[in-house]
Amino acid sequence: MTPRCAVLDDYQDVALSMADWSALAGAVDVRTLRQPFRSEDEVVAAIGDCEIVVAMRERTPFPASLLARLPRLRLLITSGMRNAAIDLEAAARHGVTVCGTASNTEPPVELTWALILGLARSVVTESAAMRGGGPWQSTLGADLHGRTLGLLGLGKIGSRVARIGQAFGMNVTAWSQNLTSRAAIVDQPALLRALREDWIAGAGLDVFDHEPLPAGHPLRTLPNVLALPHLGYVTRRNYEGYFPQAVEDIAAFLAGSPIRQLG
Repeated sequence: MTPRCAVLDDYQDVALSMADWSALAGAVDVRTLRQPFRSEDEVVAAIGDCEIVVAMRERTPFPASLLARLPRLRLLITSGMRNAAIDLEAAARHGVTVCGTASNTEPPVELTWALILGLARSVVTESAAMRGGGPWQSTLGADLHGRTLGLLGLGKIGSRVARIGQAFGMNVTAWSQNLTSRAAIVDQPALLRALREDWIAGAGLDVFDHEPLPAGHPLRTLPNVLALPHLGYVTRRNYEGYFPQAVEDIAAFLAGSPIRQLG
């Protein structure tokens, strides 16, 4: 029987156009899934018949509990060479090979500054006013020059963010050269209170505890929040690396010589 491969969370419906999947023609039956999963049961129902799965970073977690329910799975590929949402030890116990792809660090750096500048200069508010016939100038922008930029994590991404802050004339301070920053680093109830009570001017967010963010979540509607749907790594250049290398990973695995293994 031809092995089945599922490409998960292809939100933009571009996975098949970003790589030459014909290299696997006849060897693998490939299908793409566009909608996010709301539970492990949904994941099992969608991919329980698959030997190969291509996952997009942390969009769909693969904890030990899920891996135990996917007995047919033999190859799990993630975009990037690290994925904190995959339990590598559990994968090894279940005989699942985990491979990755290259990933560029520049896109999340660029988006970080889009959020910072968007908040500082009230870009969303002023743009909405322009489109909706609102007031001509209603906000007072915040200067970056001479201000302090604080970073949690000064790794590949953080160090690039720091250099741009210095180019703006900011005073840069950082904690930890190797900390991996994710949504859990922020106390969300405290953040919501600070935003509601105006303890802080605003928050620019791209990663959340639960994704997709529920429709009625306050971070979707608070006026001092600039929120995006986890777009940090979502660029054409990254995708043009992810999916061709996923095809290479599959071909190498089928040939008995896995490449770019994690763990």
